[in-house]
Amino acid sequence: MIERITGKLLDKSTNSICIDVNGICYEIETTANTINSLPDINEKLTLFTHLLIREDAHILFGFNDHSTRNTFRLLIKTAGIGARTALSVLSTLSVDELLNSIVMQDPSILTKVPGIGQRTAERLLLELKNKIKSEPGMSSLQTPPQHHSDLINALVSLGYSYKETMKIINFVPENLTISESIKYALKLLSSG
Repeated sequence: MIERITGKLLDKSTNSICIDVNGICYEIETTANTINSLPDINEKLTLFTHLLIREDAHILFGFNDHSTRNTFRLLIKTAGIGARTALSVLSTLSVDELLNSIVMQDPSILTKVPGIGQRTAERLLLELKNKIKSEPGMSSLQTPPQHHSDLINALVSLGYSYKETMKIINFVPENLTISESIKYALKLLSSG
Protein backbone atom coordinates (compact mmCIF):
# COMPACT_ATOMS: atom_id res chain seq x y z
CA MET A 1 0.00 0.00 0.00
CA ILE A 2 1.18 3.52 -0.75
CA GLU A 3 0.13 5.76 2.17
CA ARG A 4 1.09 9.10 0.65
CA ILE A 5 3.15 10.66 -2.10
CA THR A 6 5.25 13.81 -1.90
CA GLY A 7 6.69 15.26 -5.05
CA LYS A 8 6.61 18.01 -7.64
CA LEU A 9 3.37 18.69 -9.50
CA LEU A 10 4.06 18.27 -13.23
CA ASP A 11 0.61 18.40 -14.80
CA LYS A 12 -3.06 18.51 -13.92
CA SER A 13 -6.24 17.82 -15.88
CA THR A 14 -9.91 17.72 -14.92
CA ASN A 15 -9.67 14.43 -13.01
CA SER A 16 -6.01 13.50 -12.64
CA ILE A 17 -2.57 14.89 -11.94
CA CYS A 18 1.04 13.86 -12.52
CA ILE A 19 3.56 14.05 -9.68
CA ASP A 20 7.31 13.63 -10.15
CA VAL A 21 8.93 11.74 -7.28
CA ASN A 22 12.70 11.46 -7.80
CA GLY A 23 12.38 11.09 -11.55
CA ILE A 24 9.37 8.76 -11.52
CA CYS A 25 6.10 10.34 -12.63
CA TYR A 26 2.94 9.01 -10.98
CA GLU A 27 -0.45 9.58 -12.56
CA ILE A 28 -2.95 10.05 -9.75
CA GLU A 29 -6.70 10.24 -10.15
CA THR A 30 -8.40 12.66 -7.81
CA THR A 31 -11.46 14.80 -7.11
CA ALA A 32 -12.28 18.21 -8.54
CA ASN A 33 -12.04 19.62 -5.00
CA THR A 34 -8.47 18.33 -4.66
CA ILE A 35 -7.46 19.63 -8.09
CA ASN A 36 -8.87 23.07 -7.29
CA SER A 37 -6.76 23.28 -4.13
CA LEU A 38 -3.45 22.20 -5.68
CA PRO A 39 -0.38 24.45 -5.80
CA ASP A 40 1.05 25.74 -9.07
CA ILE A 41 2.86 23.50 -11.55
CA ASN A 42 6.42 22.61 -10.41
CA GLU A 43 5.50 23.21 -6.75
CA LYS A 44 5.92 20.51 -4.10
CA LEU A 45 2.84 18.77 -2.72
CA THR A 46 1.76 15.78 -0.65
CA LEU A 47 -1.30 13.65 -1.32
CA PHE A 48 -2.74 10.84 0.80
CA THR A 49 -3.30 7.91 -1.52
CA HIS A 50 -5.26 4.76 -2.11
CA LEU A 51 -3.95 2.14 -4.52
CA LEU A 52 -6.63 0.15 -6.32
CA ILE A 53 -5.37 -3.06 -7.87
CA ARG A 54 -7.49 -4.58 -10.60
CA GLU A 55 -6.81 -7.38 -13.02
CA ASP A 56 -6.12 -4.93 -15.84
CA ALA A 57 -4.66 -1.93 -13.99
CA HIS A 58 -3.13 -0.43 -10.86
CA ILE A 59 -4.83 2.92 -10.21
CA LEU A 60 -3.58 5.45 -7.69
CA PHE A 61 -6.08 7.88 -6.13
CA GLY A 62 -4.90 10.94 -4.21
CA PHE A 63 -6.53 13.28 -1.70
CA ASN A 64 -5.58 16.39 0.28
CA ASP A 65 -6.26 14.89 3.70
CA HIS A 66 -6.86 11.67 5.62
CA SER A 67 -10.57 12.26 6.09
CA THR A 68 -11.26 12.57 2.35
CA ARG A 69 -9.20 9.47 1.62
CA ASN A 70 -10.93 7.51 4.39
CA THR A 71 -14.32 8.64 3.11
CA PHE A 72 -13.30 7.46 -0.38
CA ARG A 73 -12.40 4.07 1.11
CA LEU A 74 -15.74 3.91 2.93
CA LEU A 75 -17.58 4.68 -0.30
CA ILE A 76 -15.83 2.05 -2.42
CA LYS A 77 -16.62 -0.62 0.20
CA THR A 78 -20.31 0.08 -0.39
CA ALA A 79 -22.23 -2.09 -2.86
CA GLY A 80 -22.95 -0.23 -6.07
CA ILE A 81 -20.24 2.40 -5.61
CA GLY A 82 -17.08 1.99 -7.59
CA ALA A 83 -14.04 4.23 -7.59
CA ARG A 84 -15.40 6.52 -10.33
CA THR A 85 -18.68 7.06 -8.49
CA ALA A 86 -16.82 7.67 -5.22
CA LEU A 87 -14.69 10.32 -6.95
CA SER A 88 -17.84 11.88 -8.37
CA VAL A 89 -19.43 12.01 -4.91
CA LEU A 90 -16.33 13.64 -3.40
CA SER A 91 -16.06 16.05 -6.33
CA THR A 92 -19.67 17.18 -5.85
CA LEU A 93 -19.93 17.12 -2.04
CA SER A 94 -17.56 17.96 0.78
CA VAL A 95 -16.92 15.26 3.37
CA ASP A 96 -19.05 17.24 5.84
CA GLU A 97 -21.97 17.45 3.39
CA LEU A 98 -21.78 13.71 2.74
CA LEU A 99 -21.60 12.83 6.44
CA ASN A 100 -24.48 15.19 7.15
CA SER A 101 -26.63 13.50 4.50
CA ILE A 102 -25.77 10.08 5.98
CA VAL A 103 -26.54 11.04 9.56
CA MET A 104 -29.71 12.94 8.63
CA GLN A 105 -30.66 10.27 6.04
CA ASP A 106 -31.31 13.09 3.55
CA PRO A 107 -31.21 11.73 -0.03
CA SER A 108 -31.66 15.20 -1.57
CA ILE A 109 -28.00 15.96 -0.84
CA LEU A 110 -26.74 12.77 -2.54
CA THR A 111 -28.96 13.29 -5.59
CA LYS A 112 -26.82 16.34 -6.46
CA VAL A 113 -24.17 13.84 -7.59
CA PRO A 114 -24.43 13.07 -11.33
CA GLY A 115 -25.70 9.53 -11.85
CA ILE A 116 -27.30 9.12 -8.41
CA GLY A 117 -31.09 9.22 -8.39
CA GLN A 118 -33.56 9.23 -5.50
CA ARG A 119 -33.82 5.45 -5.05
CA THR A 120 -30.08 4.90 -5.33
CA ALA A 121 -29.44 7.72 -2.85
CA GLU A 122 -31.87 6.20 -0.33
CA ARG A 123 -30.24 2.77 -0.63
CA LEU A 124 -26.73 4.19 -0.32
CA LEU A 125 -27.64 6.26 2.73
CA LEU A 126 -28.97 3.20 4.51
CA GLU A 127 -25.84 1.19 3.71
CA LEU A 128 -23.48 4.04 4.57
CA LYS A 129 -25.21 4.73 7.88
CA ASN A 130 -24.49 1.17 8.99
CA LYS A 131 -20.90 1.40 7.75
CA ILE A 132 -19.98 4.63 9.55
CA LYS A 133 -20.95 3.10 12.88
CA SER A 134 -18.27 0.44 12.46
CA GLU A 135 -15.58 2.65 10.89
CA PRO A 136 -12.81 3.96 13.17
CA GLY A 137 -13.10 7.70 13.67
CA MET A 138 -16.64 7.83 12.36
CA SER A 139 -18.48 5.96 15.10
CA SER A 140 -18.94 9.22 17.02
CA LEU A 141 -21.33 10.39 14.31
CA GLN A 142 -24.78 9.62 15.58
CA THR A 143 -28.27 10.57 14.61
CA PRO A 144 -29.19 13.70 16.56
CA PRO A 145 -32.42 13.89 18.56
CA GLN A 146 -35.44 14.73 16.40
CA HIS A 147 -35.90 18.20 17.94
CA HIS A 148 -32.44 19.22 16.70
CA SER A 149 -32.79 17.91 13.13
CA ASP A 150 -34.44 21.06 11.75
CA LEU A 151 -31.85 23.25 13.45
CA ILE A 152 -28.97 21.20 12.06
CA ASN A 153 -30.42 21.34 8.54
CA ALA A 154 -30.92 25.10 8.82
CA LEU A 155 -27.35 25.73 9.99
CA VAL A 156 -25.86 23.45 7.32
CA SER A 157 -27.90 25.24 4.64
CA LEU A 158 -26.46 28.53 5.96
CA GLY A 159 -22.98 27.20 5.23
CA TYR A 160 -21.85 25.79 8.57
CA SER A 161 -20.27 22.35 8.54
CA TYR A 162 -21.93 19.40 10.18
CA LYS A 163 -19.03 19.15 12.66
CA GLU A 164 -19.35 22.82 13.66
CA THR A 165 -23.07 22.39 14.12
CA MET A 166 -22.74 19.26 16.26
CA LYS A 167 -20.25 21.02 18.58
CA ILE A 168 -22.84 23.61 19.66
CA ILE A 169 -26.13 21.79 19.19
CA ASN A 170 -26.37 20.49 22.77
CA PHE A 171 -25.97 24.03 24.14
CA VAL A 172 -29.19 25.18 22.45
CA PRO A 173 -32.17 24.89 24.83
CA GLU A 174 -34.80 22.41 23.61
CA ASN A 175 -37.79 24.59 24.55
CA LEU A 176 -37.09 27.26 21.88
CA THR A 177 -38.94 27.59 18.58
CA ILE A 178 -36.93 26.80 15.45
CA SER A 179 -36.33 30.49 14.66
CA GLU A 180 -35.25 31.15 18.26
CA SER A 181 -33.01 28.08 18.13
CA ILE A 182 -31.36 29.31 14.93
CA LYS A 183 -30.69 32.74 16.45
CA TYR A 184 -29.29 31.17 19.60
CA ALA A 185 -27.08 28.77 17.62
CA LEU A 186 -25.79 31.57 15.38
CA LYS A 187 -24.75 33.52 18.49
CA LEU A 188 -22.90 30.47 19.78
CA LEU A 189 -21.19 29.91 16.43
CA SER A 190 -20.15 33.55 16.08
CA SER A 191 -18.72 33.69 19.61
CA GLY A 192 -16.33 30.91 18.66
